[in-house]
Amino acid sequence: MIKTQFITIFMFVLLMASAIFIFDMSIKADQETSQLDIESSEQLPSLPTETGVFKRSEYSLNYANMDIDESVQRDLDQYYDGRAFPGAPPMIPHPLISEKGIGGKTCLQCHENGGYVAQFKAFAPVVPHPDLIYCKQCHVPAEVSGNFKSTNWEKHPHPDIQNSAMIGSPPVIPHDLQMRENCLACHAGPAAPKEILVSHPMRINCRQCHVPVLDWENIDWNEEKIDKIKVEWKEEAK
Repeated sequence: MIKTQFITIFMFVLLMASAIFIFDMSIKADQETSQLDIESSEQLPSLPTETGVFKRSEYSLNYANMDIDESVQRDLDQYYDGRAFPGAPPMIPHPLISEKGIGGKTCLQCHENGGYVAQFKAFAPVVPHPDLIYCKQCHVPAEVSGNFKSTNWEKHPHPDIQNSAMIGSPPVIPHDLQMRENCLACHAGPAAPKEILVSHPMRINCRQCHVPVLDWENIDWNEEKIDKIKVEWKEEAK
């Protein structure tokens, strides 16, 4: 009988202590300030093609003040000769330092920031995506000695660069931006083809004026109408 009463009293005390503890925790919870944890998005930009425009912006003034050696300057024909089709990764036109070397150990020594290479008497083109260090995943040596058979493959013509809507308007971007969002890598510096060498590299927000147009076939691109607009605009500007 005494043992039963002891157990009953113990359980009552335990329940009261639990109730007091829960009540105390509830009061403390009500007094706490609500907080919302926001994950940082610095590593995952919402518009990666937009952030890529500014990757080489720290060199923009250097490009603007840089003298161009026209004797070794590339043109668009040379630019497209190393590609199977417009937009394809360019082939490697020279012997490799190492078959197993990747990224900063080989390719990026010349192609991360460019520079004159006396061995080839040319300026090394700047890669627009130096963070992708396994270069040979897409770029392969130009080797044709007995490895391939000739076919009827014909290159698709490269996009027209004279695609402004009217005289003085900024040309559109005629290619995809994936892995080519770093504009200054191809359009500034001594390795840039002379036809697409930008005259104002210090204006680093390129997409502010230039917009991509990829679906050329479905655009109502009336050449006669555009030519008429250009003529009218030119007459009004006199």
